[in-house]
Amino acid sequence: MTASVVTPRADAVVSSAEPVWEISNLQRVVLPAGATLTHRPGPGWAFVVAGPVTLETASGHEGLASGDAMLVDARTAYRITAGAQPATLAVADLRASVPTRRLPSPLVVRGFATAHPGVAALVTMCPLQTGCPPDLFAASYGNLIGAAMVASWAASQGHDPAVVGPDPLVAAVVAAVTARPGEEWTVERMARLVHLSRSALTERFRRALGLGPSELVREVRMREARRLLRDASRPVEQVAHAVGYGSTAAFSRAFAAHHGTGPQAWRTRQRSATRSRDVPRNAHRTEDHRRRHGERRADAERGRDPVGVQ
Repeated sequence: MTASVVTPRADAVVSSAEPVWEISNLQRVVLPAGATLTHRPGPGWAFVVAGPVTLETASGHEGLASGDAMLVDARTAYRITAGAQPATLAVADLRASVPTRRLPSPLVVRGFATAHPGVAALVTMCPLQTGCPPDLFAASYGNLIGAAMVASWAASQGHDPAVVGPDPLVAAVVAAVTARPGEEWTVERMARLVHLSRSALTERFRRALGLGPSELVREVRMREARRLLRDASRPVEQVAHAVGYGSTAAFSRAFAAHHGTGPQAWRTRQRSATRSRDVPRNAHRTEDHRRRHGERRADAERGRDPVGVQ
């Protein structure tokens, strides 16, 4: 797949018809000269606060300068390497909650900060050293960043973001799965829903979304799982069955493969970040001490860092 490189219009308008975007983790990463940021499970977004850096994927190498941004889907492995000088990045697991259109991966947006100065300022101003509140970003900043990336892509293709719509039959299947994510959704059942053969439905999904019907089901279920996990009163076992998994073990494996961490560790991280946001200013030093110890425990449970720097 060839990278799509975009030089966006500064007046690109974000449409309310864009899909909902989520971020559960956003961090500032400082790469020493020559150091590499490695791919982690799930999709990835990076904004170059200070560069330059080189983005490497299977399709080749792309140089990124300060103010550029890139987006990759969960299936695109990547590496970002600093040049002769240290580089600073804002890195997030930006994802469309329910995919509604196919985007190139990697998608590189040149001059993202120039075209979308407000979004760039929000990302840069957030106290990223300790991570931004995930609930805040999932509800607002994720939408802003994702919609800005899509608007720039649509403008580069000569499309109006408000009128570039999905395949209607694919949209009907997506709506049905989204409404009932816990049901048993086989490819056969989805195909029957819109009176297509399995192969015809799969082909339409690939053209419209860049993923197959089963992959769409997984995306929808993981979105619902994240929503349910934010409710601390729900046991993980209950969440697993609510999103269509026959066992907690199967759900935990699928969730970890999709997010790079298990459901309980993900929930712990969300709760920890939310508590840190709500602490009064005069309690920061005490809470920082507690959070550091909490992060060590969470890291031990996760068994891996949110991002890898070599």
